[in-house]
Amino acid sequence: MIIVGIDPGIAITGYGVIKTIKKGNKIECLDYGVIKTSSLLDNGERLKIINKEIDSLIKKYKPEAMAIERLYFFKNAKTIIPVSQAKGVILFTIAKNKIPVYEFTPLQVKMTITGFGRAEKRQVQEMIKIIFKLDNIPKPDDAADALGIAMCLATINNCYLSKEKGLTD
Repeated sequence: MIIVGIDPGIAITGYGVIKTIKKGNKIECLDYGVIKTSSLLDNGERLKIINKEIDSLIKKYKPEAMAIERLYFFKNAKTIIPVSQAKGVILFTIAKNKIPVYEFTPLQVKMTITGFGRAEKRQVQEMIKIIFKLDNIPKPDDAADALGIAMCLATINNCYLSKEKGLTD
């Protein structure tokens, strides 16, 4: 099963593409990176870029499911609206492609990756490196976060979604 994880943002949207193989209970990282938009562009243009790039990822990898970070708390009130707009465009793009999408909070991702919901960002990144047998921690942080979000869905899928939701390899 191919899963794409998304860490939404207006300036930087992280993505992580993973593949789970039930036979042998294996998981591998296929790709990760970020979609960047320039602050010199108006928000409408930035959202069009995010839409186009997410659409390209979907066409390239043909995921059976996608996972995105659930926005639940923001320290900076100025960024919540643009990030929410980016998330809305991403959800629209996923829905347009008829792909099931699941949302996970940072706490859920940390619990899945490290077993501790209050883990430091560095601990999560180190575990991502180990889980996917990567040479280095994925950079920037948004890409590592997106892999963690994808891993959250993969873990839950192996536990119960495959039976309840019909998600299989």
